[in-house]
Amino acid sequence: MPGNGAVTRSTLRQQIADALRDEVLAGRLQPGRAVTVKEIADQYGVSATPVREALVDLSAQGILEADQHRGFRVPEYSLADYRGMIEARGLVTDGMFRALSTHHPAFTAAEDPRTAAALAAVRRRGEEAQRAAAAGDLTVLIGYDLRFWRELSGLFGNPYLADFLHRLRVQSWVCAVQHLRRLPDVRDHLWAGHTDLVDALARRDAETARAIVTAANAHALALIERLAEQA
Repeated sequence: MPGNGAVTRSTLRQQIADALRDEVLAGRLQPGRAVTVKEIADQYGVSATPVREALVDLSAQGILEADQHRGFRVPEYSLADYRGMIEARGLVTDGMFRALSTHHPAFTAAEDPRTAAALAAVRRRGEEAQRAAAAGDLTVLIGYDLRFWRELSGLFGNPYLADFLHRLRVQSWVCAVQHLRRLPDVRDHLWAGHTDLVDALARRDAETARAIVTAANAHALALIERLAEQA
């Protein structure tokens, strides 16, 4: 039936997008690497339509960028780009925490069961991210870190803000991973303060939350600057 065909195409689109996103974030698709619809369609043995849709989706997320007349390619972000991403991330989260300090509706009642349940779920993502950081599993860390921030920003009830922050964090990981993958062991190099941040938010302690994120951003920037200098 036509409906089944649409579902199949949509599923393929998501599967291809997920696989390519993982390839980029794992560093297996290097910055500047060109990706064409035909290449990916041949690789996965599927038609061009879901591949083209998947590539457009990844371009919208900042994981790929459209290369006019040549298909798509993995972005070549510079150190200046990374600095800009970190600054933008800080401005977004600073606004979130300022809203928290002025009694944002999402946190008006810390004892509210729905808020408590949502924060508990976010905290579990943070715990997984911390375990991955301690184990030096960068791929798993990136996945949980993105979910952590996506769900945390979603608590503030503004989908535009959540989407913007998610895009920024995806782009910053795409930029950072090319440097981090050169480390023989990433343990002890990665920020893992996710649960501290959730605990501060649960206490409605916006100042501590802001300090945690500021320190995390400074740590990330210093690390990537140092690795870029060594390249």
